[in-house]
Amino acid sequence: MIHETQVSEERTARMALGTLVEPGCRELGMLVRSVGAQEALARVIGGYGISDQLTGAVRARLRSAGLHGAADAGEQVAAQMGELAGRLGARIVTAADAEWPGAFDDLVRASREGNMLRRDTDPPMCVWLRGPLGLAETLERSVSVVGARAVTGYGGYVASEFAFGLAGRGWTVVSGGALGVDVTAHRGALIAGGTTVAVLACGIERAYPAANAAVLEQIGAEGLLVTEWAPGTMPHKTRFLTRNRVIAAASRGTVMVEAGSRSGARNTLGYARLLQRSAMVVPGPINSAMSVGCHIELRQPGTVLVTRVEEIIEEIGSVGELAEPIHGADRPEDDLDPLQARILDAVRARRATSAEQIAAVAGVSGRDARRTLPLLEELGFVVSSVDGYRLRSHPRAEVGEEEDR
Repeated sequence: MIHETQVSEERTARMALGTLVEPGCRELGMLVRSVGAQEALARVIGGYGISDQLTGAVRARLRSAGLHGAADAGEQVAAQMGELAGRLGARIVTAADAEWPGAFDDLVRASREGNMLRRDTDPPMCVWLRGPLGLAETLERSVSVVGARAVTGYGGYVASEFAFGLAGRGWTVVSGGALGVDVTAHRGALIAGGTTVAVLACGIERAYPAANAAVLEQIGAEGLLVTEWAPGTMPHKTRFLTRNRVIAAASRGTVMVEAGSRSGARNTLGYARLLQRSAMVVPGPINSAMSVGCHIELRQPGTVLVTRVEEIIEEIGSVGELAEPIHGADRPEDDLDPLQARILDAVRARRATSAEQIAAVAGVSGRDARRTLPLLEELGFVVSSVDGYRLRSHPRAEVGEEEDR
């Protein structure tokens, strides 16, 4: 049985490591899994058993905090972060806490299988949260909705409708709080009265971008704001890409609504595939630059094309949550059997012909035609006269006519 003191020490070590080392660091993650968080903290502060690169990065942050050389530097860092979280109305969650989602730990797989362009793929050491909901419970039934910042009217409509529909059906909508598809998805979920989570690439106290400040504030009050970065951290381009792995890991699947060829949303979808989550993409107009990335991704094996909320739920929901097939408008002739439909197709619209002539056109026997045509008349499809049979006048008679039909 793990002692409460051990849990507290593990938590303290992870809080300090999450502050001193940039999130996603593969070297740190491997070290923690090998020797534990407490020993890993001792090594990164002491500068032994780790690379010069990691040693230099940690020393730079310790000097910035005025703690370089302090014997209890790790404990001081964790204490400062805890105090800061309290002042900001936030909390810090680590893998030592019950609130930690096990889905985050799947990122070990991404770290193991990722290439050198994906170095920052390890699970978070800790995350900062603001909001009234429990993290693990909130993410248990969730889907990520991502896409372009320069969203078109089409992309905005789809993101809003999908998020509204998913939230209305009890799914948590996860996105990155950015302009475009992200904020539109957050708004759609909020309007539906549902739950949404924004995963940030900066400190928990920063409303970035400023244009989304009101939405982010509402998410912090009703849903959850999540970030790996300590307060005061500015958003950088590489941090957005690092952040994307958490968006992909947090949910059962990722839906890419709209994306250009170089969109960061494609990065998120790539992580979803790497983590064996569902990778779903919405198709767009073939001449739209904002859908080029979607169409490239749709050509990747395993990508699922989605056009409705029901299709998303079918892909990531429980067994039996199937989307109803899309049918065209019902037509009276849909109920005819194959022989009846074949004979009806051979009847002309404006000129009556005999049963034998109809049989020859349809490629059936005269007997079948003579037995079937009266039934078609009774059903209201044809009318008879001394000259034979013709179609009853209705809109269908104007479609597919040849010669005098």
